[in-house]
Amino acid sequence: MRVAVVDYGMGNLHSVSKAVEHVAPHARVEVTSDPARVSGADRVVFPGQGAMPDCMREMDSRGLRPAVLEAARKRPFLGICIGLQMLFERSDEGGVDGLAVLRGSVRRFPESGMTDSAGRKLKVPHMGWNRVKQAGHALWSGIEDGSRFYFVHSYFPEAQEAGLVQGTTEYGVPFTCAVARDNIFAVQFHPEKSDTAGLRLLANFLNWNP
Repeated sequence: MRVAVVDYGMGNLHSVSKAVEHVAPHARVEVTSDPARVSGADRVVFPGQGAMPDCMREMDSRGLRPAVLEAARKRPFLGICIGLQMLFERSDEGGVDGLAVLRGSVRRFPESGMTDSAGRKLKVPHMGWNRVKQAGHALWSGIEDGSRFYFVHSYFPEAQEAGLVQGTTEYGVPFTCAVARDNIFAVQFHPEKSDTAGLRLLANFLNWNP
């Protein structure tokens, strides 16, 4: 099995690739910016960190858009952090258009009302561990509902189709942190930094046959 980790210069690719290799030692895991290598892979991981406008620009500058769109249509596809946000139609961050694979927009945490249960003001970006409430998707197999995952972000997806939502959490406001459709599963958190639960999700992705 060949797994392509898409490299467009904006992701923590070493951590992602090492985590995938850890849960699938017999797979061939390749970090690549070559569209042909992405197109030829059996499974595709689409990570990202940084600002959405920069990520879209860098992806296009490497000619990766057609290969990413093809993979999102045809093969098991895992989006991580900005790799989730880029799948939607538009982002508040820079007012930039996304890939429009999924219907909806990416929103920033609101300026007001960002407090915890004790009334303390919450900081943005959201950085840290939060519990995730699951929907019934195969990639949650073996992961206890309410398990903690690690987040680093200021924006989150607002899906237009309720059926896309496969995980939610709360940070001042409730928000969607996992979405899925057909062969696509994408998460706002970082499974590669989320200890046992994150590794199990990656293993589930590599064994998933949508």
